Amino acid sequence: MKHWIGRWLIGVSAIHTVFAVAVFGDVLASIARRGVFNAVGTDPMTGAVVWFVLFGVVLFVCGLAVSALETLSPKALPKSIGWSLLALGGVGAALMPESGFWLVFPPAFAVLFGKTHRGHAAM
Repeated sequence: MKHWIGRWLIGVSAIHTVFAVAVFGDVLASIARRGVFNAVGTDPMTGAVVWFVLFGVVLFVCGLAVSALETLSPKALPKSIGWSLLALGGVGAALMPESGFWLVFPPAFAVLFGKTHRGHAAM
């Protein structure tokens, strides 16, 4: 089976980041104008945008790690990754149904129920 789960997460993180720049470009520009350090202050919108962008970065790092695991190990991905993705997607989609959290379900289900994961112990 092709290794796609890490690439999927990297792709979702890229879409997430492009969306952030497209929709919140003015807020990001104001952060840059303020010199980045302590640029968020007490503004909740700026804080939300920063967390939105940082989530994309964290998802990218997770995608890199999963991609490396897929490439380097002939064993199945740990079930804990699937359960974690499922929990993240479930909570995120419940809190924000009109969001991209739904894109986490395909890789979560692939880790948990994919044929290549049969016979391996859960981690």
